[in-house]
Amino acid sequence: MTQKTKNCAILLKGGDLFMNLVLVILVIAIIAVVGYVIMTYNFFVSSKARIKAAVQEIGNQLKRQADLIPNLESSVKGYLKQEKEIFKALTDARKAVDAAVKSGDLQKMADAGSQVAGLLPNLRVAVEDNPEIKSDAVVGKLMDELRDTADKVMYARRLVIDLTADYNVKRVSFPSNFIANAFGFKEQPGLITPETGEHVEVTANETKSPKINLE
Repeated sequence: MTQKTKNCAILLKGGDLFMNLVLVILVIAIIAVVGYVIMTYNFFVSSKARIKAAVQEIGNQLKRQADLIPNLESSVKGYLKQEKEIFKALTDARKAVDAAVKSGDLQKMADAGSQVAGLLPNLRVAVEDNPEIKSDAVVGKLMDELRDTADKVMYARRLVIDLTADYNVKRVSFPSNFIANAFGFKEQPGLITPETGEHVEVTANETKSPKINLE
C-alpha cells in the first residue's frame, strides 16, 4: 500500500468518526428537545388540573358555608335580637355564597368567600360580648367550623392565584411559549387578590410578645 493510499484511508476514517460524532450530537439534541417538549406539555396539563381542583375546593367550602350560616343564624337569633345588622349581613352573605356557587364563576365565588371572612370578626365580637352565647357549645362549634371553612377558602384562593401565575408566566416565556401556542394552551384568568381584609391585617394581640408561665 502506497503512502497516498494510507493517507486516503486515514482521511476516510477520520471523516467517518466526525460524521458519527455529529450524528450522536444530533440524536442527543433531538432527545433533549423532545424531552423538554414533553416536560413542558405535562407542566401545562398538570397546572390546569391543579387550578381546576383548587377552584372546585373553593366551591366545596362555600357550599359548606352556605349550610352553616342558617344554622348559626338560628342559634344566635335568640341572643342577638338587637343586632339586626349582623343578621342582615349573614343573610346577604348566604345569598352571595349560593349565587356564586350556582354561577360557577371563580371571581364571584372568591368574592363571596371574602364576604363571609369579612363578616366573621364582627360576629366574633358580638359573641365575645355576650356571655350567654360565648358559653353556648353549639354556637362555638358553628363559629369554629365557619372560621375553618373561611380559612380553607382563603387557602384555595391563594393556591389558584399562585398556580395561575406560574402557568401564565410559563405560557409567555421563551421557549415554552412555542409549546403553549402549538398545543393551544390558553391564558388562565385567575382571580383578583383583595387588597384589604382580615387576611392582610395584623391585630394588636398578634404584635404582643408571648408570655411564658413555667409554674
